[in-house]
Amino acid sequence: MAKTDTVRARVEPELKAEAETILRALGLTPAEAIRLFYRQVALRRGLPFAVEIPNAETRDAMREARERENLTEWSSLDALKRAHG
Repeated sequence: MAKTDTVRARVEPELKAEAETILRALGLTPAEAIRLFYRQVALRRGLPFAVEIPNAETRDAMREARERENLTEWSSLDALKRAHG
C-alpha cells in the first residue's frame, strides 16, 4: 500500500529524544513506531493500552519511585525471593 498521507505532531523536545532513544534500542524508526501504533489502533478498534487516571496510592508510589524514596535494594534475585517467598 502506498504511503501517501502525512501525520504531524508537536511534542516536547525532551520527550521526543527519550522516546527516539528507546525506539532505536528496539530497532524502530519514529515513522515505523507511528505506523505500528496506528495499525494496533485499527486492529483493536481503540487504543492498544489502557488509559486510566491512577488512584492516589499509585500516584504516591510513582512519585516515590521518581524521587527514589522508600526503595528497598536487594543483593540478588535469590535474596528478593527469600524475603517474599
